[in-house]
Amino acid sequence: MIVLDACAAIEMVRQTPVGNGLQSLMLCNEKVVAPELYRVEVGSVVRKIRRNEHLGKELADKYYDKAIALVDDFVPTPELSTEAFAESLRLDHSTYDMLYFVLARRTMGTLFTLDKRLIALCEQHGVNSIDLVPFNCGEAGN
Repeated sequence: MIVLDACAAIEMVRQTPVGNGLQSLMLCNEKVVAPELYRVEVGSVVRKIRRNEHLGKELADKYYDKAIALVDDFVPTPELSTEAFAESLRLDHSTYDMLYFVLARRTMGTLFTLDKRLIALCEQHGVNSIDLVPFNCGEAGN
């Protein structure tokens, strides 16, 4: 089971070296899940790329659609939010990220993320994650 976050997905659909590395780690029949928030986060990441790289709307739409299509199942926020909030307080990390953390822990899946701080939390707390990270997703700006 793979828990996919938005930044990792966008790197995969853009076929960057990191994205290709993540893609190569996915097995053919491995199920991919994400919190339903993923859809909104993908939109936000694509918007940043469009603004920062002057990406055309057609390509932005393509990135969005392909990133959404990578996920087999979206887990509703209410199923994760109470535990994610508690973990965000306990670990002093964003509740958004804790949705992915909690989902990976619950499913015993591997979190595909580009967030160095989140990867470190996963390592510290026994949650599987992949570390191919050259940068943090949020570094591109708002």
